[in-house]
Amino acid sequence: MNNLRLGKLPARYDSRTIRLPTIFKDRVLPSVPESFDIDQALGLNIPLPMFANDSWGDCVIASRAHMTLRFEGFEQNKVLSITDTEVLKEYWKEQRPCALRRLLSPHPDNGLNELDSLKAWRKGWKAGGKTYDIYAFAGIDWKAHQEIMAAIYLLRGAYTGVALPISAQSQTGPNLVWDVDSTPDGEPGSWGLHAIFLKSYNSLGPVCVTWGALQQMTWAFVDKYFDEAYGVVDNRDRFMKDSPVDVKYLDSILQEITA
Repeated sequence: MNNLRLGKLPARYDSRTIRLPTIFKDRVLPSVPESFDIDQALGLNIPLPMFANDSWGDCVIASRAHMTLRFEGFEQNKVLSITDTEVLKEYWKEQRPCALRRLLSPHPDNGLNELDSLKAWRKGWKAGGKTYDIYAFAGIDWKAHQEIMAAIYLLRGAYTGVALPISAQSQTGPNLVWDVDSTPDGEPGSWGLHAIFLKSYNSLGPVCVTWGALQQMTWAFVDKYFDEAYGVVDNRDRFMKDSPVDVKYLDSILQEITA
């Protein structure tokens, strides 16, 4: 497992964070299909890069990159060419909030907090040679599986954090499934904290993109090991017509939060 790096910092919660159900019309989660895969819906051949997460603890930004590939696949009907260098530059940048720290530590590898990184994402980041930002994000109750499904189906993915147990090491890889382990090796966080992007779900559970591959997990695994989850609204204008997202109401909430 030396080529699998972790790098998510402990979850930090903010009472002002919008909750996922509130961004939809009538404040109710719309119905979603029993299974859904973003890449199949897109019909694009989206790659699964490692994004340097074998050498650096940049999983928070690597997950963002995987999510950006899907967002822009829907927006532009093409696959962006996001490089490891772009991912690492953003990773280093978000760890160096002031000029002195940038001078003293140009390439830090201390991990990132997902909530702080989401706020930074709203200001934009350089990917595929252009700057892309997001409009808003909303907290998900991951034990309410319908919320995860709604984020994947309606918002094109879920941005999540997991307290991986040591037992997940032997469950990682092709045709393997992250599941609950009742032994001491199944203690949440005993391996470490990791950021993952969920790109599909089925009756067994969600499927994430991580470490350059797809990883199936069970819903029981989600319940026990997740420690944060967010739905991301990429482009405000895309949701203005024929969408379950209540953009005008979301505008008013954001104005209150940022006032």
